[in-house]
Amino acid sequence: MSFRLLIPLGLLCALPPLHHGAPGPDGTAPDPAHYRERVKAMFYHAYDSYLENAFPFDELRPLTCDGHDTWGSFSLTLIDALDTLLILGNVSEFQRVIEVLQDNVDFDIDVNASVFETNIRVVGGLLSAHLLSKKAGVEVEAGWPCSGPLLRMAEEAARKLLPAFQTPTGMPYGTVNLLHGVNPGETPVTCTAGIGTFIVEFATLSSLTGDPVFEDVARVALMRLWESRSDIGLVGNHIDVLTGKWVAQDAGIGAGVDSYFEYLVKGAILLQDEKLMAMFLEYNKAIRNYTRFDDWYLWVQMYKGTVSMPVFQSLEAYWPGLQSLIGDIDNAMRTFLNYYTVWKQFGGLPEFYNIPQGYTVEKREGYPLRPELIESAMYLYRATGDPTLLELGRDAVESIEKISKVECGFATIKDLRDHKLDNRMESFFLAETVKYLYLLFDPTNFIHNNGSTFDAVITPYGECILGAGGYIFNTEAHPIDPAALHCCRRLKEEQWEVEDLMREFYSLKRNRSKFQKKTVSSGPWEPPAGPPGTLFSPENHDQARERKPAKQRVPLLSCPSQPFTSKLALLGQVFLDSS
Repeated sequence: MSFRLLIPLGLLCALPPLHHGAPGPDGTAPDPAHYRERVKAMFYHAYDSYLENAFPFDELRPLTCDGHDTWGSFSLTLIDALDTLLILGNVSEFQRVIEVLQDNVDFDIDVNASVFETNIRVVGGLLSAHLLSKKAGVEVEAGWPCSGPLLRMAEEAARKLLPAFQTPTGMPYGTVNLLHGVNPGETPVTCTAGIGTFIVEFATLSSLTGDPVFEDVARVALMRLWESRSDIGLVGNHIDVLTGKWVAQDAGIGAGVDSYFEYLVKGAILLQDEKLMAMFLEYNKAIRNYTRFDDWYLWVQMYKGTVSMPVFQSLEAYWPGLQSLIGDIDNAMRTFLNYYTVWKQFGGLPEFYNIPQGYTVEKREGYPLRPELIESAMYLYRATGDPTLLELGRDAVESIEKISKVECGFATIKDLRDHKLDNRMESFFLAETVKYLYLLFDPTNFIHNNGSTFDAVITPYGECILGAGGYIFNTEAHPIDPAALHCCRRLKEEQWEVEDLMREFYSLKRNRSKFQKKTVSSGPWEPPAGPPGTLFSPENHDQARERKPAKQRVPLLSCPSQPFTSKLALLGQVFLDSS
């Protein structure tokens, strides 16, 4: 390609040094203990303001000191903040909130809810809190973690989302009515992230409940996206879930696509799944070949690889953290430092940033207190110990408190150029932004456990180990204990034993190798496999996970999650917000 980025000289000069002992503004590295307490105070200012002014609504409106429903009338901020309470060490409030949620949250309501947002915030938040309950001193019921009130709530919420997956392609609609299942007449166009961001929560739910339907639908959706990639290995931004045709053909790592890539990696780690990791690594090659320029990532046309938007989006700042999970530390740090220069320029990350011009994009100058750059700093600091990453944490605390703090919480920054505020505090501020900041400055937190301590738990299915570390954060920063997926497996093991007995009884054991070969086959969608014996082993029930769902005629639904409306390619043409 002949395209070349022109990085403003001021940004190059602003690059922080990549070495240990990087000084702060006063010549010293940020003090983790000091900023840990500052972050805790930030949390309680926002949390108390929500309880006093907005509960039971979903979110706080900090400028008018009241509340409003945004994603479904779930008291969403309370669900999103629950595991953050425990990470901050507030056991008593964690216990109290569990009781409040059981008494107040009802999913049998006539509300059109985002399938994506309900999954990552509600299902993910309830699952995480369920798995952390014993650590928080909650008196869990017999059979935990394979049973419990929060698990039942998470399952109920997830079942409300299942009708969205009943499409000819198996890719879900963006919206579902929690009471009636489906609203007629809505668009079948769904963003890529809204299709590929279920495997972490749904596989966890299937493992804990013994019902495979959740993991099955999540895997089918992932498979269909993989099959729909272009010849050069890229996926677009929005797709028609009825026909499988791409509607928005911009390819990148940001809004509308981001958590699809995130969940391939995190799903692979959580489930020890070789195929998911192989899929991501193939995507990673295409992303580096076509969208990466000078350690920035641009938007390109998914079939041609030509640049469509030379912009950086704040949502893309998760990418260095994801790179760290696959061990690509050098590239992750270089990209992180590019993103950090943008933060230093504005005191936050604008939603869109024009890279060649070195400035914000019109109508995308805001910063809704997103967590992604802080998330990457937390991951990279765990991997490298580089104090430059603590400097970002310091800058984030200072900026948010100076610009965003108001009497009733923290307000979205409407415009980073003049620091005008907007009347909203999104629930992810307490679920993600504050949590990642705290974990960045708290190296001994139980979330960072390296396996030196653990809990042995007796379940109806035998003994299992929990709390040994290796937590997988869903895209809303709700930590899932991967060991819990092995606590409730008796039903599957018994099923396999019955199958073996039946084969032996009917003298079909001679066909066992043929049967196994058939069941582990991944079909035409399987990416190139790694060397034999590497990473993970496929399980014999893969075939059931990969079956196409029965074709059903269902009303159309929309995909409001993570809107990407500034500029999109539609069948080769460009349209703007006003189109």
